[in-house]
Amino acid sequence: MAGLQAGAATPVSLTVHRQSRVLEVAFSDGASFRIPFELMRVCSPSAEVQGHGPGQETLQTGKREVDIIALAPVGNYAVQPTFSDGHDSGIFSWDYLYRLGRDERELWASYEQRLAAAGLQRDASMGTPDRGPACGSH
Repeated sequence: MAGLQAGAATPVSLTVHRQSRVLEVAFSDGASFRIPFELMRVCSPSAEVQGHGPGQETLQTGKREVDIIALAPVGNYAVQPTFSDGHDSGIFSWDYLYRLGRDERELWASYEQRLAAAGLQRDASMGTPDRGPACGSH
């Protein structure tokens, strides 16, 4: 299971910064990331975002102002945020959080390309019909 790989970095601290809308995560290997809530939400590993297989992803929009209102531990390998838009089904393993922090620039670029390809704006309402790929999916 992701987040339980032998020798993988694990968080030594997690801090929710509501005003700046970032999750600050420091890992045991010395890496530290400030992951925007919006990136976490549009890249949520949940089936609601990623789907249950290729081609079932849902491109997320209108999440710029999303907040994390709760952050629950999941065993010793992950956290499950509750976002202010009600989304709470994504389980973010340590490995996944590390990837979001490490690959933030590439993930944002990919997200913006998918928005452009779908003819959508970042702040468009989720009511806009779209079945484009989710974060990092192709």
